[in-house]
Amino acid sequence: MTKFWIACATAMAMSAPAYAEQHEMVGDAAAGEELFSQCQTCHVVVDDEGNTLAGRNARTGPNLYGVVGRTAGTVEDFRYSSAMEEAGEEGLVWTAETFVPYVQDPTGFLREYLDDPRARGKMSYRVRSEEDAQNLFAYLASLGPGMEEDAAATN
Repeated sequence: MTKFWIACATAMAMSAPAYAEQHEMVGDAAAGEELFSQCQTCHVVVDDEGNTLAGRNARTGPNLYGVVGRTAGTVEDFRYSSAMEEAGEEGLVWTAETFVPYVQDPTGFLREYLDDPRARGKMSYRVRSEEDAQNLFAYLASLGPGMEEDAAATN
């Protein structure tokens, strides 16, 4: 029986960093909401029920609903660059650690991630500061699926 509890404790200890990383918030969502006005030229955030949570009717970039934790290049019916699709196939998932440097230099990020000096994405806009990129990430995370349940659970 003791071995069982040791195994349980070990499993919990090993899963804690993954849980913390998945739920850790970086940045200021309120500041990110203000910054998103620059993003809405190309992007929109529309939930699964069709409700527009942010942005206008932009179609140049993919819908950013659920971007946090999503594999890159996988929004249905959006035509990604071959480099973005390849990055997704190679395991690129949008977390704070990948989103922040990507939005600061999309082409440079893809070239480094894929180790391909010719890789290019479709996004040309660059977020100037790391803090702004973190704030945008926090804002998009706050709009993602499950955030309503998380907010209700903490109240």
